[in-house]
Amino acid sequence: MPNSSIAPNSAPPTGIRGSFIDFVDDPFIQDEQASIRWIPDGLLVIQDGYIKAFGNYSQIAPAYDNLAIQTHDDRIIMPGLIDTHIHYPQTGMIAAYGEQLLEWLSRYTFPTEQKFKDKTYALEIAELFLDELLKNGTTTALIYAAVFPESVDAIFEAAQRRNLRLIAGKVMMDRNAPKDLCDTAETSYQESKALIQKWHQKGRLLYAVTPRFAGTSSRSQLDMAGKLLREFPGVYLQTHLSENRDEVAWIRELFPDSQDYLDVYDRSGLVQSRSVFAHGIHLSEREFQRLSEAESAIAFCPTSNLFLGSGLFNLARAKSADSPVKVGLGTDVGAGTSFSLLQTTNEAYKVAQLQGQKLSPLQAMFLATLGGARALSLEDKIGNFDVGKEADFIVLDDQATPLMALRNGSHDHQTLEALCDRIFSLVIMGDDRAIAATYIMGQPAHTR
Repeated sequence: MPNSSIAPNSAPPTGIRGSFIDFVDDPFIQDEQASIRWIPDGLLVIQDGYIKAFGNYSQIAPAYDNLAIQTHDDRIIMPGLIDTHIHYPQTGMIAAYGEQLLEWLSRYTFPTEQKFKDKTYALEIAELFLDELLKNGTTTALIYAAVFPESVDAIFEAAQRRNLRLIAGKVMMDRNAPKDLCDTAETSYQESKALIQKWHQKGRLLYAVTPRFAGTSSRSQLDMAGKLLREFPGVYLQTHLSENRDEVAWIRELFPDSQDYLDVYDRSGLVQSRSVFAHGIHLSEREFQRLSEAESAIAFCPTSNLFLGSGLFNLARAKSADSPVKVGLGTDVGAGTSFSLLQTTNEAYKVAQLQGQKLSPLQAMFLATLGGARALSLEDKIGNFDVGKEADFIVLDDQATPLMALRNGSHDHQTLEALCDRIFSLVIMGDDRAIAATYIMGQPAHTR
């Protein structure tokens, strides 16, 4: 974190005034009122992209003479949304009809991803993809590229130009896929290593070792992924886990010596505190316990899980007090049906309802902000408005459409209960239209 002293060449501080909400703790585990920080008339002071001061306007403003302040009346200001699982090469195949996971991969995903050997094409999609993230209020994402190193260079180059806090990696895939999309255990290691050395911790960029899933990686390749994690301790691991019942049965056949799906990864050293496993729908109690013990994370992807008919994620078990697992939200485009994490919270609420579970509006927004930051081990940098963190945030308009204006226009906005009701309307009705502005390191990156 930056220190509090002002460097001689620092830009003058600027201020954002409005109604702020963020989280200081996990409302699944702690009391909700103790977990939330709500400041109806707040001031966020930003300098050189970092949060310099935050609190009530009346208390913060007197300390700053001639502070340039932008005011957002009748809006809710929150930390930027965090997407813990998304495939940028699948942008153009969103809403591909009619298959479940394994058939969907073969019919749609693999042919689409073959185009990403062309760096020019990959850059074109990367720019559109990042436009969509920012339009939807997503300021950080954990991203799959394709098997080709060119696809990784494209997304990182585009993200670097926008100064984004972003994590991505080259897919490792050496079997059970089209020949043109397969690497080998050795080439995947060498190419991934070169990409780590080129991009990891360059600006705000971070690297994720990315075996697609156990079905498309040999044991040798998974072992090479583990070797990369040992050689570069700060990098991430992202892959898929227990998404579909047929997939789980297939993995059991491919790896008969492993006690379950998670153990396939564990035997190669891939279950660690910076490991993020997408889906985790059909997990055993042993697997939940192991994920909690290792401080690994699950990316909950409800729009994708419903679209592909994969199943209902057991959020209550994942967030149990006795052995909690870190959980973030993932849009999982292109099996996911929207870039909007607000639309994703909508579906997450329904997934919980279908199982007799509850997902409160504050819990949903926690998953999309500080919960996502914790899932990505980035809570020291993003996720709330603590002083010293990076100033990525969004301005939400809960009256963005005529229907939302009717729903929220006459409400008393001065109580926490009323605020939670406004938040719930955004959880259920919100989409990109509700994102009035997105700020990256204190600078506007999207304005509706």
